[in-house]
Amino acid sequence: MEFDFKQDHFALFGLPQTFDVSADALEAAYRDWQARVHPDRFAHASEAEKRASMQWATHVNEAYQTLKQPVARGRYMLGLHGVDTQEESNTAMAPAFLMQQMEWREALMDAKMASDIDALEQLEKELRQEMRARSSSLGQTIDVAKDYNRAAEQVRELRFVEKLLQEINQAYDALDA
Repeated sequence: MEFDFKQDHFALFGLPQTFDVSADALEAAYRDWQARVHPDRFAHASEAEKRASMQWATHVNEAYQTLKQPVARGRYMLGLHGVDTQEESNTAMAPAFLMQQMEWREALMDAKMASDIDALEQLEKELRQEMRARSSSLGQTIDVAKDYNRAAEQVRELRFVEKLLQEINQAYDALDA
């Protein structure tokens, strides 16, 4: 089994290198790769072929997970263009977004303290809409404007929204416990 680990994730799946990835095409290409490299297909192969299969299955899974998620896909695309999103070191954001963050954080804290599932659901709905809108905007910034510095800012903002959604899921789990 001889494959090129150096090709980018888009080329691996035969997809155009754009932020606006077809979920159906990505899924179909992923399933095709899984059928070709899944370790079960190599159960009776040599140890070297088993190892190669496992490496490829891992590589394909990582590529799929990266392209499937908007934040990871944006981060990956910016990396292809030599841009670091600086998510850990650059916390500068537009004042309007900072104010919105504070409002969302406060709403989350209030809902958690009151064990208010309806408020959590409403906040989750609002954040999912925000995620879609910001993902669409990020796609325009990368694919059309090719403004990779602005895109890095947008990835940082999307990452914040993504983290808040994770916190909402944790709050649901805490309420269920």
